[in-house]
Amino acid sequence: MATGEHRGAGPPARDDRDPGLQPERTRLAWRRTTLSCTAVTVLAARQLAQSRGPGAGQVAAVALVGVAWLVFGLVAHRRMRAMAAGRPPRLAPRSALLLAGCTVAFAVLGAALLLPGL
Repeated sequence: MATGEHRGAGPPARDDRDPGLQPERTRLAWRRTTLSCTAVTVLAARQLAQSRGPGAGQVAAVALVGVAWLVFGLVAHRRMRAMAAGRPPRLAPRSALLLAGCTVAFAVLGAALLLPGL
């Protein structure tokens, strides 16, 4: 059996792996998540614009959603550019914590906007 050939039910040999597919899937996942965050931000702003006499809490929640969207978008853009240039460096713990915080902020603030009685 020649080097790189694959036989059996086990994982394929390292030579059979296309290194371009995984970074492409990751880049697409970043784009999809950024698009979802954008949709949430637009819907939150739309709800604020349609409400009669929005309270200070609603305005603050939409402002925080906007800040979370901006932070998430900047970090995602930086990661996608790094992937386009080759293998990106590991995501720094600070960036990972920031992204997790943005995700939690989207969930909490989204619930606050949808369920104003909370």
